Amino acid sequence: MMNIQRSPENAIRNAMTAEERLVREDLAALYHIFYDHGWTEHIYNHITARVPGPNRHFLINSFGLQYNEVTVSNLIKIDLDGNKVVDVPGRVNAPGFTIHSAIHAAREDAHFIAHTHTTAGVAVACTEDGLSHHSFYGAMLYDQVAYHDFEGISTDLDERTRLVKSLGDKNYMILRHHGLLACGKTAAEAMFRMSILQRACEVQVTTAAFGKNHRPLSEDVLRKTARQMQAEVAKGFDETTSFGQDSFDAYRRELDAKGSRYRD
Repeated sequence: MMNIQRSPENAIRNAMTAEERLVREDLAALYHIFYDHGWTEHIYNHITARVPGPNRHFLINSFGLQYNEVTVSNLIKIDLDGNKVVDVPGRVNAPGFTIHSAIHAAREDAHFIAHTHTTAGVAVACTEDGLSHHSFYGAMLYDQVAYHDFEGISTDLDERTRLVKSLGDKNYMILRHHGLLACGKTAAEAMFRMSILQRACEVQVTTAAFGKNHRPLSEDVLRKTARQMQAEVAKGFDETTSFGQDSFDAYRRELDAKGSRYRD
């Protein structure tokens, strides 16, 4: 299932539709954006995207490449059993397949899924209470974060059922002792959600250095802030703008300005 198989370099280009090309560009851009933010674990971790169409095929990075080496053409398209849909070079990391295939199979709306092992994210994931909502960023995520208990490195396919149950209908999840996960209908949604979750963790870790408790916010304020994040902040305070799209477009312009080759 996970073996390297060789094929002509243009195989993937010949096999993709125009719609798939756009998804590949968005996904490759996400890898480069995460790289620029330092949300990487060398060649490990994954961001995946469902391929448009009736089949539950999804795209994942070729294991062994750093995030800034990911491009449109070297993303690997696989099915829910981990088989390559198009015979191209590269292989798929088993834990990445386990986590991402579970959510792509279960959630119709989770087209893009991002998973990270950032220091701040893992640190918060190791705490008994998990994410604190008593900060600017944490309040935005009030009552929106799911948790999944650590079962070891995610190579056991049986864990997929439990992982999906833990996530439920939420778009943010803290994998205890492990890291962070965010998903969305678009690349922009997944990116924006991960950025808020990551910032909430960074602030929490920094605050903990003071050795004092958080100054608590009221539940009314927490619920209000979470609503504002969904309806206003993520839309750039413009109801006609898609969730996270302004931020994602700005990052794409930055990639293009510096000559990133994610579209190759």
